[in-house]
Amino acid sequence: MNIQNSIHLFQQAQTLFPGGVNSPVRAFRAVGGQPLFIARGEGAYLFDVDGNRYIDYVLSWGPLITGHAHPKVVRAIQETALNGTSYGAPSPLEIELAKSIMEFMPNIEMIRFVNSGTEATMSALRLTRAYTKREKIIKFDGCYHGHADMLLVQAGSGVATLGLPDSPGVPAAAASDTLVAQFNDLESVEALFKKFPDQIAGVIVEPVAGNMGVVPPMPGFLEGLRVLTTQYGAVLIFDEVMTGFRVHKGGAQTLYNIKPDLTTLGKVIGGGLPVGAYGGKREIMQLVAPLGPMYQAGTLSGNPLAMSAGIAALNLIRGENVWRKLEQAAGRLEAGIGEAAKRAGVPIQQTRVGTMFTTFFSETKPVGWNTVKAADKVRFGKFFQKMLENGVYLAPSQFEAGFISIMHTDEVIDRTIEAAERAFRAL
Repeated sequence: MNIQNSIHLFQQAQTLFPGGVNSPVRAFRAVGGQPLFIARGEGAYLFDVDGNRYIDYVLSWGPLITGHAHPKVVRAIQETALNGTSYGAPSPLEIELAKSIMEFMPNIEMIRFVNSGTEATMSALRLTRAYTKREKIIKFDGCYHGHADMLLVQAGSGVATLGLPDSPGVPAAAASDTLVAQFNDLESVEALFKKFPDQIAGVIVEPVAGNMGVVPPMPGFLEGLRVLTTQYGAVLIFDEVMTGFRVHKGGAQTLYNIKPDLTTLGKVIGGGLPVGAYGGKREIMQLVAPLGPMYQAGTLSGNPLAMSAGIAALNLIRGENVWRKLEQAAGRLEAGIGEAAKRAGVPIQQTRVGTMFTTFFSETKPVGWNTVKAADKVRFGKFFQKMLENGVYLAPSQFEAGFISIMHTDEVIDRTIEAAERAFRAL
């Protein structure tokens, strides 16, 4: 496989960008080798600058549920761009997209568009503190909610400990009110509430963990969070930046029939363009400026290009038949990879919820960060490279999710399973 142009571009990039990339995981440091530079995407495929074609299961880290450059999404962007790329003022497109999202997720009674998932979670947490007049937040070890200071924390010793900064540049004070519990462990959450019964503003959770690889919630876990937050007067935030329209077309909240107080969403609502949103109960959202005192603003919020792309993308996945085919394709992929590994005698844990999946190189069932981090990262790196050689582009980390789109046909799935057969045999 010739990647000379990518090699040359990466050499240039390393003189311009930290590590040669503009987001850390793109650097391929977790899997070896060097990143590919992409020239274009089409349907289920990526094409690099050397002309190599790959079946893409990264899909811009999830949002491209309609695949790359879907004609209807592209047409919507083109037609909108002719009228201008940004207004800094309200447009009818914002109303149309908001109504569409609320049809999928009726728990959202009011919504505010922002520019990214990080901005959405940061704003939702500020709103949570404003609503409860409390300061402490519970997050879960292994769950990622963006790079705001208060969220870049790691767990200390014991389940009822304050968070410690997990990145240089994060002040200890910024992380001091962030408490860390264990995903799928209700007792660790309850211990925190008992220790700080009147100080916890809310709990933020990926209802299906996706940023340590796909880890489904165990029966009763999400239900228990709903009970505990209600009992202690705290806000329950579902971070559906990754799971929204991915684990179910109505998000994890519909799949598991849980009603969070607030929901955060990401680029999937903009057809992959830069956008995010937070929304939820009307009584909470009414605190957002200018209606209320909780300040948050953004020049590009409600950007017309993102709004029109989002409307087009959500319309494409609206039908029951579309979602059924997506689920079936993801199920075929999950089963095929599992069978290929079994035939090769390679121990894996294949996880999937809806259209999200991860292949863990582990004999231990992943239920939280403590079990996930035991996975064999070196073996995954070898598998990643073999899949790449066979024309399949996976996320370059053991601890990331894979995704499919409506463009991943039976033929595409079959070719992926064949590539997995060869990759497992080569390990």
